[in-house]
Amino acid sequence: MERSTEIELLQELITLQEKGSAFLDETVTSNPVGNYYDPRRFEAECDQILRKDPRPIAHSSELAQPGSFLRRDIAGLPALLTRDSDGVAHAFLNICRHRGNQLVQETSGRKHRFSCPYHAWTFSNRGELVGVPHEEQGFPEMDRKCMGLKRLGCVERYGWIWVSPSGEDAPDVDGLLAGLAPDFEWFAAADLRVQHSDEAIREANWKILIEGALESYHFIVAHTRTVAKLFNDNLSTYQRFGPHLRSAISRKSLSELKDMPSDRWHLRDHAAILYTIFPATQIVAVQDHIETIQYEPLSPTSTRVRFSILAPKDRLESEEDLAHWANNQEMTWTTLDEDFSLGESIQVGLKSGANEVLTFGRFEGALAAFNQNVNSRL
Repeated sequence: MERSTEIELLQELITLQEKGSAFLDETVTSNPVGNYYDPRRFEAECDQILRKDPRPIAHSSELAQPGSFLRRDIAGLPALLTRDSDGVAHAFLNICRHRGNQLVQETSGRKHRFSCPYHAWTFSNRGELVGVPHEEQGFPEMDRKCMGLKRLGCVERYGWIWVSPSGEDAPDVDGLLAGLAPDFEWFAAADLRVQHSDEAIREANWKILIEGALESYHFIVAHTRTVAKLFNDNLSTYQRFGPHLRSAISRKSLSELKDMPSDRWHLRDHAAILYTIFPATQIVAVQDHIETIQYEPLSPTSTRVRFSILAPKDRLESEEDLAHWANNQEMTWTTLDEDFSLGESIQVGLKSGANEVLTFGRFEGALAAFNQNVNSRL
């Protein structure tokens, strides 16, 4: 993020606070409740968005060493991420090319070769087929070069491994980010490491869970036990960058800036900056670390959520630092649990007939923008 952008965002929040106003869109909007449970709608979202759009699937530190691997799912597509002996990251479908069995069962680990548990066809972590039992008798004319693992487009950029689930070409990350590349430089995420992670399956549509983070209208009500004391009531802004959103959610310390020269202002000290990277990733830049939330839709009404804290590599040794990150993880995961529980409550009531639409107020414009991005792709 450019230094001038930091100051502009803080000035915008200060001006709103002085006016006693939230950041307002032009109109109240709505979204049909069926968009959150219709199975045909969900399949369309999977086919036309979730299995097509490149996204950051893992942080580089999760494949830290040559031979590291991760098993992940992308909207029902089983994926395998690897790092070869030259340090290059790869992504493949986690499917044996013989009879279609899932090749790797472990969630993560270190291996340079993967042997299928069905017939022991063996593949390198570059995706090459390197071993076939009884090959001469059973497959005398097979060309191994044509039977390597199905490759997915993959590139390592800004500290994340970006994967395209719909083709083999490496994603153009800078183009994909639609103007947010300077912000990703600002993260310096390559200097961070995943310190804590939590994962859960929540019984709510993926869009409802993402929407929960896109407004601060609920903070003072829903988060009285957690973060309500840290943030101003309903004081945030958002901007669109192609299909992505950047939100700035002001902390109560914002009032300290009124008598401070702007050259001493630092955005992350006085706001949480939330990036909703379309379609299903959220990145939060806070004072001394970054948090990521990845949403993996499982069905129209079920979503796997993976939350991680990325901490500076030079702050991972002392007991004081380790306790600090553990406390941050507990606080944020508890806050997310409050949001996700509300999302599950919403999901239960969608078919009740109480509402035909969900209504977004003028200070909930980011929710409307997110759903407009989804709708435009269908």
